[in-house]
Amino acid sequence: MPEWRINATRGPRKPLKEGAATGSVGSASGAATPRSNSDGKTNLHQLRANIHRQLLERLNLSNLDKMDRSEVNQVIAGVVRDLLEQEGIPLNVEERDALTSQVLDEIFGLGPLQPLMEDPSISDILVDTHARVLVERDGKLFDTEVKFQDDRHLLKVIDRIVSGVGRRIDDSSPMVDAPPLAVDGPHLSIRKFKSDVLSAEDLTRMGTLSEPLVELLEGVVKSRLNVLISGGTGAGKTTLLNVLSSFIPETERIVTVEDSAELQLRQPRVVRMETRPANLEGQGAVDQRALVINALRMRPDRIVVGEVRSSEAIDMLQAMNTGHDGSLTTLHSNSPRDALNRLETMVAMANLNLPERAVRQQIASAVHVVVQLARFSDGKRRLTCLSEIVGMEGDVITMQDVFRFEQEGVNKEGDVLGRLRPTGIRPKFADRLRANGVNLPAAMFSDLQRASA
Repeated sequence: MPEWRINATRGPRKPLKEGAATGSVGSASGAATPRSNSDGKTNLHQLRANIHRQLLERLNLSNLDKMDRSEVNQVIAGVVRDLLEQEGIPLNVEERDALTSQVLDEIFGLGPLQPLMEDPSISDILVDTHARVLVERDGKLFDTEVKFQDDRHLLKVIDRIVSGVGRRIDDSSPMVDAPPLAVDGPHLSIRKFKSDVLSAEDLTRMGTLSEPLVELLEGVVKSRLNVLISGGTGAGKTTLLNVLSSFIPETERIVTVEDSAELQLRQPRVVRMETRPANLEGQGAVDQRALVINALRMRPDRIVVGEVRSSEAIDMLQAMNTGHDGSLTTLHSNSPRDALNRLETMVAMANLNLPERAVRQQIASAVHVVVQLARFSDGKRRLTCLSEIVGMEGDVITMQDVFRFEQEGVNKEGDVLGRLRPTGIRPKFADRLRANGVNLPAAMFSDLQRASA
């Protein structure tokens, strides 16, 4: 299971100006001595590059892979000490240790990004060219002091990352995971995955869910209703999908289909499938539609699609309509109604020329519940709407909101105020839940506070 997911772009190739930095400096005989800035401090970027160059000349780095961390640390510390003495650069013990650690990160890790990767409070790392790195903590973006030496230095780290996951990024393939081509230089985004999956209790404590809603969603999953999780980028769709998947009984066989493996199901009978890009010859690609079709042949009790994006939507709907009740998926959209419209558009991508009404009937009979998530201005993710698909009226899919988040304002600290309220509508699926032994109190669906106001 990877601990992070990346998006990267090379940007346009630009000729280097004469004398421009290339990410390392010459050897001692021809090396430029690290200069000091206006404050009299050593240019540590240039110093690290110089030390890295010295290591390449003095050591066979392939041998370092056979040594443990402490031995490698001693070797590099010795080179650092010798170079500092040779250049006459005064650094105290703490500064030398920090420099040694940074050189280790440059050789074996992700360079200046390594400390950010090891920070558990960071969920996203966004590199906007070599000169600016941002991080996301608790749903908010913060600038950092981390910088790369130049575009080549950043590209070197990007190449190291993508080659480690069997991808490539070069002039013929300038994008990984298909972000737009960057015009200002290389860009990189890293989504870090938590080693410990958030539980329903965690989401309740964070304010994403409430205890009654967790009870309802658990009943929905155990009663084998088909659920579509909708939301924007970073709204917490995959996190909620993990939580809902955890309610699936361990006795059932689950087949997951993902473009980039992020789900962390704990059940014993899980088959995980991930798409594969084409090789250098443009052959061997396996898309999500092929995987969904193949999943139907694997005797699944449930199919979980990490995110439905394109023509695989029609196969997912057919699976939901042909004995694979209780399937789950996510989709990018801003509201439950928009989610159904997007689903209809994606079915059209299969080029089956199905009548509009037939497509909508497929959706209305396949999807039972749409759960909408959103990330608010305070950085918190919240469930904003839970809607039930009721059926068809003419050519229109009918749906009703069962719960809806109502924002009441923002306090002085910038926290969004509001709560998820029941609309007063008792969902039709409540009878199905009762038939499966899930007895929910009738008061759950009535807003007693509003009624008494």
